[in-house]
Amino acid sequence: MGAVFVDLDRTLLRGASGPVLDLALRRRGIISDNRTLPGANALYAIYERLGENPVSMALARAAAVVAGGWLQAEVIAAAEEAVSELAALVAPFAPAALQAHREAGHRLVLATTTPKDMITPLASALGFDDVVATRYQVRDGRYIGKIDGGFVWGPGKLTAVRRWAESAGENLSESHAYSDSVYDAPLLASVGHPHALNPDPGLAFLALARQWPIEYWDRPPGVPSIAGLEPYHLLRMVIRRSLFPYARFDISGVETIPRAGGVIVVANHRSYFDMAALALVAVGINRPVRFLAKREMFDVAAVGWMLKAIGGIPVDRGSGSGEPLRAAEASLRAGEVVVVLPEGTIPRGEAAFDPHLHGHTGSARLAAATGAPVVPIGLWGTEGVWPRASAVPNVMGVHDVAVRVGPTVSLGLTDAVADTETIMSAIAALLPDEARTRRAPTPEELVKTYPRRR
Repeated sequence: MGAVFVDLDRTLLRGASGPVLDLALRRRGIISDNRTLPGANALYAIYERLGENPVSMALARAAAVVAGGWLQAEVIAAAEEAVSELAALVAPFAPAALQAHREAGHRLVLATTTPKDMITPLASALGFDDVVATRYQVRDGRYIGKIDGGFVWGPGKLTAVRRWAESAGENLSESHAYSDSVYDAPLLASVGHPHALNPDPGLAFLALARQWPIEYWDRPPGVPSIAGLEPYHLLRMVIRRSLFPYARFDISGVETIPRAGGVIVVANHRSYFDMAALALVAVGINRPVRFLAKREMFDVAAVGWMLKAIGGIPVDRGSGSGEPLRAAEASLRAGEVVVVLPEGTIPRGEAAFDPHLHGHTGSARLAAATGAPVVPIGLWGTEGVWPRASAVPNVMGVHDVAVRVGPTVSLGLTDAVADTETIMSAIAALLPDEARTRRAPTPEELVKTYPRRR
């Protein structure tokens, strides 16, 4: 099936592992200030921004000399103590990407210049099958200040990977490799499936020239970023109530949405204008928010580009595909907010006036799969701004729009149908009394709930 070789710093991790490992070694008294590599702090800062360079790698090679005399067991103990801190640096979408390779039957190998003893505990904790890394020579339980078997960097990393593949019976032409560094180009060029992940400038140029995929594990696939800013961050600067002078918003309860960790936000669906109301909620929580939306919305030129750019998740209604839920689950496990409209589409006819809300089970299944809390939102009045029968919003006059965010819904997480009923009841409880009272709509009201005839 081939193996998957993953670089460590600025690839699997969002930054460098060095500062964390140095701190762990200091805590155990293995190193002190007078054994620190000169300029290490400045070097790490440059590395965080620009990636590997010959100077940083020369110092990494020299670290073997600095380690001369250290007890190997103490270094491994320090590495084990650093696992939780290093795991916190793992790129948020890395676990989902690695899990997909596991499910495809690939063996996962951490391939890094970082000394093997210092990084193997993290690799084991993350479920890697093996580690290809720089090794220090040991005698009588202590490092002797020399490298054992070659420095695993640039061509040396390719040599080490080839040696591993031969012993493991893996074919590099069927394997994947992920790296941020142009110095890993020999390895990337030697596998059947190279991935330029969070590439430094040199690798980005090379990847474009050789048509290698450029990917990122700090955000959903397809979401661009400039200097760490997604289109979502730019939209936050312009999404204001004043952008919609024809709507008077009454928004409350936004503070109940957790400010960290995966969150499922569920809302009823009354109008095309629901997205504007939910966008204002997203601005209020100051977090990246991903929306599940029907595929047709992604096919509209300008709207579709924006949805893709902010990490929107397309849903093919009636297709039975599980891909939308898998993408939403990945976002939730990455600690993001996912907005779901359980009704799936704007209710038509009599259904638009039914006080009993009906929803699909997707949000309940996401909650059961991830343990993410479910926060309900009740929307009312958006249909007055943009009724389904209209091609454009009604900008004449000012229309009242109520947005009520409720407390987290308590779910059993074992019965998706029952949990969906609970979710929809929680949404309905946030709507005004008139929404919860059954009545016969007028013919004029019914007409507004159907799409405009062309």
